[in-house]
Amino acid sequence: MEKKPLVLIASNKKARYDYHLLDNFEAGLVLQGSEVKSLRGGNASLLEAFVQLDQHGEAWLFRSHIPQYTQANRNNHEPRRPRKLLLHQRELLKLRRAIQEKGMTIMPVRLYFKGSLVKLEIAIAKGKKQHDKRQTLKERDAKRQIREHE
Repeated sequence: MEKKPLVLIASNKKARYDYHLLDNFEAGLVLQGSEVKSLRGGNASLLEAFVQLDQHGEAWLFRSHIPQYTQANRNNHEPRRPRKLLLHQRELLKLRRAIQEKGMTIMPVRLYFKGSLVKLEIAIAKGKKQHDKRQTLKERDAKRQIREHE
């Protein structure tokens, strides 16, 4: 079976800085045609986005921004509308159990094309303390200095 190339649309760098990412999942998205066209142009933002589970056990992506497609007329989409995530039942159960623990949340990490399909990588995340963030910055600076001296 041939592996489909991943084409990155948007990533949430702040999620890696503010959270410890523990377990990753790949979710499909329910999108309108104008949203897919806009994503093909490489326009999207996950900076303010978050994932929540509703009372029916479904996962939803909130506050992600997909700009309107300029060639779509009155059939255009709302840029910040909630979007349903497509996950297997066992994955939804694992997510529900994880967020019941204190300090755990679900973060969107990156949005990409896998072949012709739009996928969202989400992760179970635990918030970092201030000293953890400083440690992350120190490690990043050390790696940068090592690369510069090579």
